[in-house]
Amino acid sequence: MLDATGTTLVEPGFELSVRPDGILVARDTAPRAVRSASEERDPITLEVFGNAFMSIAEQMGRILQKTAQSTNIRERLDFSCAVFDPGGHLIANAPHIPVHLGAMGESVRAVLASHPEMSEGDVFVTNDPARGGSHLPDITVVAPVHDDAGTLAFFVANRGHHVDVGGITPGSMPPFSRSLEEEGVVLRAVRLVHRGELAQGEVLALLAQKPYPARLPEINLADLRAQIAANREGASLLRSLAKAHGTKVVHAYMAYLQEEADDAVLSAIRSLPRGESVLADSLDDGTPVRVRLTVKDDRLRVDFTGSGAEHAGNLNAPRAVTLAAVIYFLRVLAGRSIPLNDGILRRVEVVIPEPSLLAPSDGRAVAGGNVETSQRIVDVLLGASGRAAASQGTMNNLSFGSASFGYYETIAGGAGAGPDFSGASGVHTHMTNTRITDIEVLEARYPVRVVEFSLRAHSGGRGLFRGGDGVVRELEFLEPAEVSILSERRTTRPFGLAGGEPGSPGRNFLNGRDVGGKASLRLQIGDRLRIETPGGGGYGRE
Repeated sequence: MLDATGTTLVEPGFELSVRPDGILVARDTAPRAVRSASEERDPITLEVFGNAFMSIAEQMGRILQKTAQSTNIRERLDFSCAVFDPGGHLIANAPHIPVHLGAMGESVRAVLASHPEMSEGDVFVTNDPARGGSHLPDITVVAPVHDDAGTLAFFVANRGHHVDVGGITPGSMPPFSRSLEEEGVVLRAVRLVHRGELAQGEVLALLAQKPYPARLPEINLADLRAQIAANREGASLLRSLAKAHGTKVVHAYMAYLQEEADDAVLSAIRSLPRGESVLADSLDDGTPVRVRLTVKDDRLRVDFTGSGAEHAGNLNAPRAVTLAAVIYFLRVLAGRSIPLNDGILRRVEVVIPEPSLLAPSDGRAVAGGNVETSQRIVDVLLGASGRAAASQGTMNNLSFGSASFGYYETIAGGAGAGPDFSGASGVHTHMTNTRITDIEVLEARYPVRVVEFSLRAHSGGRGLFRGGDGVVRELEFLEPAEVSILSERRTTRPFGLAGGEPGSPGRNFLNGRDVGGKASLRLQIGDRLRIETPGGGGYGRE
């Protein structure tokens, strides 16, 4: 077919027609039957299924981003989506937020334990740190997926950071919380949708719980609707996959993918020197984070004995977050692309004292543990294995708001150097993978002006390979606001390795005055807040 500007070639087996409005329509005139896979393991088919599961999670993420209302999800991409087997074990995830993904499986299994009888169309919501949650703003929405016979076949779930869930400060990231109730409303495996009907009144009532109710419940509800839509897309795609190949085949390849992850970790363990390696670091208040790695008989023991007791403040990392950090470390250790799923932990024994900083008891404050302590866990794991010096070791959490708005962001810094690479500058490191809100979007939607956003020159540690530089972010406030800063590495510098120098610590200023690593402030019009983030540690002597 020829037209004025080009040629359209119609392949054999297709028929082309032109609609009255000029649109071309191609029809397949020789439909081909889809070849179903067998349950026997085949490497090519395994790759196909692995990418299919990953694609489902990615498509869930696109739906969530496009339909959510809050800046956290739409702009900062602070969310994660994943696919699980009927036992609630992680099978595949999109490359979203590491601290979410290692923990979501525990949330799914906790929901299953609370609601063993699930109906078609049910959806559950949870943010409980004692049962797989990270911190309260991270709300997980879980949906069972049934096959044509009505049998529970899969789960889909996603976790999104909500703008506010209550607590003593806007944004639900209080620097000085000492109990979970001060951080917001806890949702414990609540049935959000039953047989397709949204329990809107019940959810709004839960968000209104005293003493510290959610400030913007309608935005919470809008984001929950987006999370439900994302899960519905994932469920639909999983059903289509099962219909094409059979549920048994899909389950078989879910098991094979976990075996694949197990094989990758086995190779990584065999590359490590036999014996033990120990590394300890500390939070800014001196609380220790310690790990002992032991390699023996193709197994790895990760022992956190010697880490601090439960924290009186909010730097407690829920057990699920600690496991997420270990899973992330193992994926890095593998050194190649592997499916992040529960098979990663099969050859790894993780010892976490309970109760402790890394597995606190129910009711302990955890806002900082998810974002700050998790980073320190990864630093000591990578340092003990000799793979990298410490990165910035913080997410530099900044939240501000009033009765009418709320905003939260994490700020990039420097990455640690390794034995054959320099650290990257101005990046989110390790357990976070979010974007920062574009300046134009931030200034258009919130009463602030961005005065400076730049690299913090020479903040990375010197060495044969230099650590990455942190950043400078300075905001001028155009309306009064309550501001919370929750950050680490303001006194304890990111360590170097093999003779490399440590990175520079971060600093936080209000109108030129250092306010420390954790601060709760009331800002007026014209006040300027300046955050200088840490650099990464260097590796090797110059």
